Amino acid sequence: MPNPSPIAERDLALLGAGQHDRPFDVLGPHKHKGRWWVTAFHPDIASLSAITDTGEMPLPRIKGDLFAGPVGAGPYRLKAVSGGGVAWEFHDPYRFDPVLGEVDLHLLGEGTHRRLWQALGAHVMTHQGVAGTHFAVWAPNARRVSVVGQFNQWDGRRHPMRRIGGSGVWEIFLPSLSEGELYKYEILGADGSVMQKADPVGFGSQHPPEKASVVRDISGFGWRDDLWMATRSEIQDHQAPISIYEVHLGSWRRRWDDHGRPLSYKELARDLVGYAKDMGFTHLELLPVSEFPFDGSWGYQPVGLYAPTIRFGPPHEFRDLVDAAHQAGLGVLLDWVPGHFPTDAHGLARFDGTPLYEHADPREGFHQDWNTLIYNYGRTEVQNYLISNALYWLQEYHIDGLRVDAVASMLYRDYSRKDGEWVPNRDGGRENYEAIAFMQNMNVISYGECPGIMTVAEESTSFPNVSTPVDTGGLGFGFKWNMGWMNDTLRYIQQDPVHRKYHHDQMTFGLMYAFSENFILPISHDEVVHGKGSMLRKMPGDEWQQFANLRAYYGFMWGHPGKKLLFMGCEFAQPEEWNHNGELNWHAAEQPPNKGVQALIRDLNRLYRETPALHLKDCNADGFQWIATDADQSTYIWLRRGDDADPPVVVACNFTPVPRDRFRIGVPRAGSWREAINTDAAIYGGSGLGNLGRVTADGPAQDGQPASMAVTLPPLSVVIFTADD
Repeated sequence: MPNPSPIAERDLALLGAGQHDRPFDVLGPHKHKGRWWVTAFHPDIASLSAITDTGEMPLPRIKGDLFAGPVGAGPYRLKAVSGGGVAWEFHDPYRFDPVLGEVDLHLLGEGTHRRLWQALGAHVMTHQGVAGTHFAVWAPNARRVSVVGQFNQWDGRRHPMRRIGGSGVWEIFLPSLSEGELYKYEILGADGSVMQKADPVGFGSQHPPEKASVVRDISGFGWRDDLWMATRSEIQDHQAPISIYEVHLGSWRRRWDDHGRPLSYKELARDLVGYAKDMGFTHLELLPVSEFPFDGSWGYQPVGLYAPTIRFGPPHEFRDLVDAAHQAGLGVLLDWVPGHFPTDAHGLARFDGTPLYEHADPREGFHQDWNTLIYNYGRTEVQNYLISNALYWLQEYHIDGLRVDAVASMLYRDYSRKDGEWVPNRDGGRENYEAIAFMQNMNVISYGECPGIMTVAEESTSFPNVSTPVDTGGLGFGFKWNMGWMNDTLRYIQQDPVHRKYHHDQMTFGLMYAFSENFILPISHDEVVHGKGSMLRKMPGDEWQQFANLRAYYGFMWGHPGKKLLFMGCEFAQPEEWNHNGELNWHAAEQPPNKGVQALIRDLNRLYRETPALHLKDCNADGFQWIATDADQSTYIWLRRGDDADPPVVVACNFTPVPRDRFRIGVPRAGSWREAINTDAAIYGGSGLGNLGRVTADGPAQDGQPASMAVTLPPLSVVIFTADD
């Protein structure tokens, strides 16, 4: 029969096949020869009509599952009747105006929308007086994009989206959809493929291995951390004591009475926050929480950059964790992964049928070490996507800082590549100019818009000025992990003490560059996995010596310039390597020698926080001075200073099992010195040798210092002395 509607046959065919790239030009209300017509696509129904103020108007079936007919002017609802006679009414998504305004479209079009998450993603809202959810996604090369979910039987023909000008963005408002709905974007790609993708700016996800995004309303959380937010700039300053407890949320502690599941965000807000506070740490650092498909990646292969993983609860409960930490006086840092993303089909890979987020050339776009894809930092929209994500965590979740993963892999085009496997920069070199510009922009914008935050680079090379401001040529990070210090000192401490004199410089070399960056000393998760052994089992000797060596190493670390970071379990000398599928060995933590190490870390944190000389000039060469080192005796003595009015601190290390009595060391002032920490003290599981609480510096000048004192250096120990006022 002839087509009675004003819709062209070609449009009807494309709609029926799910291939129309401008569905709003056809569906919904349109004026034709002075009359309003409504066209609708609805499979699996017997009849359809439009209900207006003037009554019910039938919409005849014109072709396949397409219905169209004239209606009166003004608002209308649709009424469908099933083959079994069941009727229901609903709003027509194609009668609503666009939600995104001109400013959003302009910023989206030029890739400079810093609040990307406020424009894209799924937003519960009321639009033109009707409650529903607005969806928007960037897919510039797609031929058609639809929202699919249980609400439309995952049928991409039912809700194709509106293409917005030349922005590359598609949007639609779906009435009646609300919090908790599952959805994906079905994309007819530029290459003709049909894919279902998770939302790149989705705020929630299904529990892996399921892959759908979930509509989450992230507005209206009642934060109670005003005091923290107002004062954190001082707490995170280069001169502040910063001691970080690095945590993998899924394996810190588990509920073994409940099928071994990890603790929820709300339980962690109580237990983890309470524990970290009791241990004296200043910050929690969480391994990545952005949604990720594979547990074994620990979060370092994220798919949902804007979604806190559902493994431990919904987004508002993650906020509960952050809020609880702030109220307890703890900062929260997130591991952030802008360096690569997985190839999972529901993720960003070839998102619109083209290499949209990644480089097309695998020499630039494929990471050989991790079998992942590398962001195209030279594309403005991709850089905007990542910088907006940084701001999202800092603003929406009150995160206090981002530790940026694998910075070295971004800085160099030839990272982990052989000759011929990489593309030089425009000058023929190996530096990745686009990635460098991205990191500089991220830091400038993050520090500029979020006062008091900190960014940290995990950077393992000698790339200069990582923690130098951008306006003086640096990358702009607040801090950098000191990977060289970590590697050198761990190699030393694993030596049998009899051989340490031949490796003496491994403990001193770090001071050659200790103040070239704002360093954090990291003993991270990477040091206790993949056959590297636990911190305890790295130590040589018998059981007693292993504990003594570890206590001495921690004393060395806390006395050394630089902020501190320790991975969970290391604080109580867990005997085993970290296992992400289990929980920490809390039974071992109750054993006397382990409790001794735990008590030592608690006391080191307290001393570090309360003693300006140990933290005020962590990043300033004026705060450190060698007093003496002796390779044959494996001893190291140094001085730490704060401001002129702050009592100085002397750190004395003995990395042999030989106790040294009446060991004379030079000190900057005569008088009484307090033994503030002795890693060999009986309360920490040591032999109990020491200096009876105080020592008097009444000796002659020595080691370039105006006075000296005779001290006891216990075996395999570090003793920290503070000058009495």
